[in-house]
Amino acid sequence: MKNENYYNYFKGLTALVETSFPRKCSCCGKVYPTAKQFLTETHQMPNGRSSLKSAQKEDGTPIVEVFRNCVCGSTLMDEFNCRRDESSQGMKRRAQFDELLTQLQNENIPVDKAHEEILKVFYGKHSEILDFFLKKEN
Repeated sequence: MKNENYYNYFKGLTALVETSFPRKCSCCGKVYPTAKQFLTETHQMPNGRSSLKSAQKEDGTPIVEVFRNCVCGSTLMDEFNCRRDESSQGMKRRAQFDELLTQLQNENIPVDKAHEEILKVFYGKHSEILDFFLKKEN
């Protein structure tokens, strides 16, 4: 299920305010009881637009605004704690991730698949695609 994979992508995000769920669409009345249901039962933004927007709370704390389309087509937004590691190590890991993502895209691997394969390795799982390219370079 593609939306379940989308939820896994956001697994590092946590609901900013537990009381924001259940979330109800003001247009059709559909209720999303949990953050997981909000992320899996709604749809990505159309035309390849990002569903994520960096923002800050009034006190300067970083948050992520997540935009999703309800089953009726109405755009919904909820706020989540930012999962981004802003330390120098976090910045270094992000740069390495981006470099690997670019290399895989240059090998004609679709960005979604490349992202998924990198995350597999990051979480200690096996990636046949990355193994193939590592063997190819040796």
